[in-house]
Amino acid sequence: MAVLEVSELRKSFEDLVAVDGVSFEVNAGEVFGLLGPNGAGKSTTMMMIAGLVRPDSGEILLEGNQFTAEKRELRHLIGVVPQDLAIYEDMTALENLMFFGSLYGVRGQELKDRIEDTLQRIGLVDRAHDRAETFSGGMKRRLNFGAALLHKPHLLILDEPTVGVDPQSRSHLLDCIRNLNKEGVAIIYASHYMEEVEAICDRVAIIDHGQRIAYDHISALLSKVSADLKLKISPPQNGLMERLKGRASLETTALNENMLVISRLPEQRNEDLRAELSDVLNEIEKSNVELRGIDTEEPSLEKLFLDLTGKSLRD
Repeated sequence: MAVLEVSELRKSFEDLVAVDGVSFEVNAGEVFGLLGPNGAGKSTTMMMIAGLVRPDSGEILLEGNQFTAEKRELRHLIGVVPQDLAIYEDMTALENLMFFGSLYGVRGQELKDRIEDTLQRIGLVDRAHDRAETFSGGMKRRLNFGAALLHKPHLLILDEPTVGVDPQSRSHLLDCIRNLNKEGVAIIYASHYMEEVEAICDRVAIIDHGQRIAYDHISALLSKVSADLKLKISPPQNGLMERLKGRASLETTALNENMLVISRLPEQRNEDLRAELSDVLNEIEKSNVELRGIDTEEPSLEKLFLDLTGKSLRD
């Protein structure tokens, strides 16, 4: 069942088109990755879904109901964990959770029970009465995460929830996300850590220049990415590049005079690759070039992301 349906969302800020016709859906019990370079439009998309920015056009359905910021009963179905910490450092962990829970109208024994459950989830039971200013960066991230859980949202929006945290806190947060996923919570997960996205997400959408440029299960997207072999050779190449050009299933490029990259085109089967590589090794031998090593680069979400969005820095 789709908890969230986003259709043809658009948003401009004066002459800047931030989001241009983005569509996707997120199902109950799914961790959905929302990816994009800096300035791609993903933060604006998440703010529109959270009701913090009004779209110029398009539609957001939350559990089948049209969602706008004015519909408070629907806003209570959404939890947001922002990238910038949204906790009060001069308050204790317990006071922070009491404050954020009360903002969502949770009161009395129900609030106490939910705070106890949340402290267990985020691993801060023993630090409940300590001020947040005494916490490590990872502990603050976990408290920031817990503040979004107290009203039991059906849709949880996570914007870089593990940025800048220690490995233990990262592992704990990812376990929390997996547990919420098992409980049926729909989760939007925005991150630049591609290995995390591969490990935790079911499907992903990649946004660039305000448009959705990829959208599918991760396994389906990775099937379209080439597998690379990096061959370390001793120069000179003795015409090796010319010998390898023109092969239908392989693409060969020279990084430098000591390194060739052999890419399998995505449509080729594994057995075709093995036969072709055998021929490549024969050509290397014929060229009297010394093969000094082979490194394999398997298809990855990071490689797909860079192939689609480019490698230029964006600020």
